[in-house]
Amino acid sequence: MDGRDSLQASVNSSYITPPVHSTLMADQDEMEDPDQLDRAPLLLKQPHMGLSGANGGPLISRCPGDSYCLVYMIFFLLGIGSLLPWNFFITAKHYWIYKLSNNKTASAAHGEEQRPDLSVYFESYLAIASTLPSVLCLLLNYLLVNRLSPAVRILSSLVIILAVFIVTTVMVKVNTSGCLEEFFFGTLASVALVSGASNLFSGSVFGISGHFPMRISQALISGQAMGGTLSAVASIVDLAAAEDVTDSALAYFLTADVFILLCIFMYLLLPKLAYSRHYMLALECSSRRDALPETCSDADSQEGAPVGTESSTSIPPLKPILQKTWLLGFCVFYVFFISIMVFPAVSSGIQSVNRDSGSPWTNTYFTPLTSFFLYNVADFCGRQTTAWLQVPGPTSRILPVLVISRTVLVPLFMMCNFQPRDQIPIVFFRHDMFPILFISLLGLTNGYLGTLPMIYGPKVVPRDLAEPAGVVMSFFLTLGLAVGSAFSVLIVHII
Repeated sequence: MDGRDSLQASVNSSYITPPVHSTLMADQDEMEDPDQLDRAPLLLKQPHMGLSGANGGPLISRCPGDSYCLVYMIFFLLGIGSLLPWNFFITAKHYWIYKLSNNKTASAAHGEEQRPDLSVYFESYLAIASTLPSVLCLLLNYLLVNRLSPAVRILSSLVIILAVFIVTTVMVKVNTSGCLEEFFFGTLASVALVSGASNLFSGSVFGISGHFPMRISQALISGQAMGGTLSAVASIVDLAAAEDVTDSALAYFLTADVFILLCIFMYLLLPKLAYSRHYMLALECSSRRDALPETCSDADSQEGAPVGTESSTSIPPLKPILQKTWLLGFCVFYVFFISIMVFPAVSSGIQSVNRDSGSPWTNTYFTPLTSFFLYNVADFCGRQTTAWLQVPGPTSRILPVLVISRTVLVPLFMMCNFQPRDQIPIVFFRHDMFPILFISLLGLTNGYLGTLPMIYGPKVVPRDLAEPAGVVMSFFLTLGLAVGSAFSVLIVHII
């Protein structure tokens, strides 16, 4: 292998040992310690990569800076948008209780009405309706990763999400008391549609982020946690500001509509930024190294072209991806399997032991604050921590041990004051601090241990498999949610 072949091989590898004759600068910092190679960005910034075409010109030029961290913020906002639909559906708990209740005269805003079976098990049904279509859509995303550009997949999914949320917003003011079952199944159908589209969106965006330095993937995943936090805050503010539950829900879902429109605008802005164009151009040049050099040089001038457009129409090979990512995929699967098993189906059913005191804290705000807001804040903190601390590494056996140890959280939640409870009448943890502690631990470990394998996955495979590897990791995540949501129904019935 001559010098050019060696350098070309290094460009197509995620983990690179710097040659002696050149200094390779990472996008974040200069990495001289070999242990830091696990956190190396997919593409390295350097004055001249030594790759040239027939005309002698370099195919990959000096990396421009991320001016004002715009690309970072765009991926952060896209991360928020990727889980915003799911979070806005699950945190509108008081609204769903009101719409699915037979008793419209009670104070629905305070959750005092008699709850029928439809509202008792609504979160479990919601989780199932959202995750099963998501698995199918991620399989479709993998098959289409080289057939349809990310722009087509992302924009079409955002348009579907926006349409469903507009319908949901309109239904807030429609009286559905005479057709509870029809509204129930219609809502589940809407959830299935919007969840499939949002997973197509998030899988495509995460696949794109695999071509960027690791901090961009981390921004996307942290944004997902922030989406949950914002939806929880919006729910609490609406509860406090609006006396009528429908007015609160109307403002709540209108907020989601506006943010989805913002995501569409931000994605359209992304290919116009030099920093993002550089990495997508470098990807095309490395994947088309046998093609004419004009192909890559012309791509730089296409500022409005969709980000991540591929010329290949073949299905990416799955075996080499799984050989590198199977253990990381298992970690992602199990983290979200445990999390969705208890959140929100079990955690949102845990009531304050002082509920009869009549305090707004123990009635109106206990569930929104402890179950949704606290979980999402802890989840965001755990994900954001990975920006500074990335241990264990992608090959460490400690990572799956830590992931499996989260299993103990399931019986701890079951022994809190979950209501109604028919099979296990004894409440072991009879203090409100216990569910607060458990939900904080669940969110923190979900954020940290779920983010690490997600950002490692696209980095342990060759560059041309980075995007499909990102889709595969998203598939493991969604599969964990699907299986965990099915078990959540079982846990609720056991209690």
